[in-house]
Amino acid sequence: MTEAVRLPEAVLVANRGEIAVRIIRTLRRMGVRAVAVYSDPDADAPHVRLADLAVRLGPAPPAASYLDVDRVVAAAQSTGADAVHPGYGFLSENPELPRACTAAGVVFVGPPADAIETMGDKARARRVMRDAGVPVVPGTASGDLDDAALLAAADDIGLPVMVKPVAGGGGKGMAVVDDRERLAEALQAARRQAASAFGDDRILLERFVARPRHIEVQVLADDHGSVVHLGERECSLQRRHQKIVEEAPSPLLDAATRAAIGASAVAAARACGYRGAGTVEYIVSAAQPDTFYFLEMNTRLQVEHPVTELISGLDLVEWQIRIAAGAPLSFSQDQVAMCGHAVEARVYAEDPSRNFLPTGGTVLAYAEPAGHGVRVDSGVRAGTAVPRVYDPLLAKVIAHGPDRTAALRRLDAALGRFAVLGMQTNTGFLRRLLDHASVRSGDIDTGLVGRVLDELTPDTVPDHVLAAAALAHLAALEREPVRSTFDLPGGWRLGDPAWTPLRLVGGRRDATVHIQGSSVAASVLIDGGAPLAARATRDAAVVHAQLDGVTRTYHCAEDGDLMWIAHRGDVWTLRQQERLAAGGDADSRGGPVIAPMPGAVTAVHVRNGDTVTTGQPLVVLEAMKMEHQLLAPADGVVRDLAVGPGDQVEMEHKLLTVETPAAD
Repeated sequence: MTEAVRLPEAVLVANRGEIAVRIIRTLRRMGVRAVAVYSDPDADAPHVRLADLAVRLGPAPPAASYLDVDRVVAAAQSTGADAVHPGYGFLSENPELPRACTAAGVVFVGPPADAIETMGDKARARRVMRDAGVPVVPGTASGDLDDAALLAAADDIGLPVMVKPVAGGGGKGMAVVDDRERLAEALQAARRQAASAFGDDRILLERFVARPRHIEVQVLADDHGSVVHLGERECSLQRRHQKIVEEAPSPLLDAATRAAIGASAVAAARACGYRGAGTVEYIVSAAQPDTFYFLEMNTRLQVEHPVTELISGLDLVEWQIRIAAGAPLSFSQDQVAMCGHAVEARVYAEDPSRNFLPTGGTVLAYAEPAGHGVRVDSGVRAGTAVPRVYDPLLAKVIAHGPDRTAALRRLDAALGRFAVLGMQTNTGFLRRLLDHASVRSGDIDTGLVGRVLDELTPDTVPDHVLAAAALAHLAALEREPVRSTFDLPGGWRLGDPAWTPLRLVGGRRDATVHIQGSSVAASVLIDGGAPLAARATRDAAVVHAQLDGVTRTYHCAEDGDLMWIAHRGDVWTLRQQERLAAGGDADSRGGPVIAPMPGAVTAVHVRNGDTVTTGQPLVVLEAMKMEHQLLAPADGVVRDLAVGPGDQVEMEHKLLTVETPAAD
């Protein structure tokens, strides 16, 4: 790329997390100064540290920081940034940002405001695409129909139908309805969610395509009349209508369909006067892979853009900046060459076993893979706070190989070496999903994750993890200063070493683990079973544990009475109940009452010192717009009450302890 264009001197990245880090890295490579913005919880975030300059926008709520157009533009002006890159999410598809940038004399790295506005209104977008000859899913043409008109339209479209908001994205407010009796209720629910999320309660109906595949096409358009596509991405592996695994190219399409859908995407971009990088999304029936329908156009960079970069060899962020600076595309459609196969997995702070409930907290330890064909786009490191007010995406792990089988194998291995401790993540779930027979064969659709979810969420903690936790805990005790021989783990005694007992609770497992010896030569008993020979070598937060001759690697971290153990992608949270005296009864003492999910404390029914009985209400926690009563696990006395009404708590936060009398 040797065209003479004046690149911006400095680009303000109006975003956070992994996408801000990813954009800043390209800016550095291009020799362009990077300006970061941040809210109060992100003051020490990786994107802030990586940038040349950073500006505080405001407090945590997005409306007072990342979603405030005036503050973003003012930050650009105050730092001398002559361009603004919105990333994705937040203001990236708000036409008011490019208009405000233009008024302030700042370049917007993205499409014109009119194109954003046209494609952001799904009803209007459908009309524009239909007029351009782009096939659209049969459905309502207007977003201004009331519920009665939508019910009548459903009879013409035919069930099942997809209910979807006119504005917004990310699956919010969308629902599939196959029973007309439920449709009126679904319309009202979708309107409420759309009004809350987007400030617009207009609704569309579309025919629901059986066994749908979600396929999208990456386009690039310059200001000189050139529009090209960079092939398609398969995005059918989704949860709650949101993508979690994407790949390029799609294993579904043949060469003829690939050429047709690419040409359709180019026509779509031309029809709305597009400029920059964008994505045209289609729905394809698994039963009729040569038939595709326009869904929508995302007028921004996509989360999954790395898979296209890896197979095309192009840096899409660089091209966004060059196009915004007025550069023409330096290649034609015939010169676009695709090489190999790439797959991306999104790592979220969420718990798949609890219907992907967002988690959050502070990253206690972090490890990411590297190597040939592996890329990680991450927005966290050890010490990073992951607030619940933002999207829970932590990182993306991407693998490239000569073919799909090689790419999947590399991605699986990379996810096995990836670890985030301090919160529950979906990493282990992603590994099991990628290993599912349907995924390996490419026989996927947007409903697959929902159908196989129970198969992919283990419900207990394996014995080898409990043993590794005991070894890690023992190694930590051994590193502490020893004041006397009586401070040694297990105490001191003549003859054989004493057994140190631990009660570890987590993942539907309540186990008593006894460990004897030292971490380099130990015996472990789990719930009175046969002894395991164990030894560990410890390097910072990594334990290489040998259990009965099998060596495994674990990432470990402790936070008070919580232990986090990661192995091959899975993360287990184990709470250490009150440590027992040697030979003690693991059930002789009560334990803590913990928050099963992040939320707000709305009521506390007890005080320190209160006597409670089994099943008595203690605390009310509100999460996901529902109230959850936490009950006394046993008869006892309330101790260590740590919360009050109005407090926000993270998942696994200890609220109080119910202490029961020790057995005689």
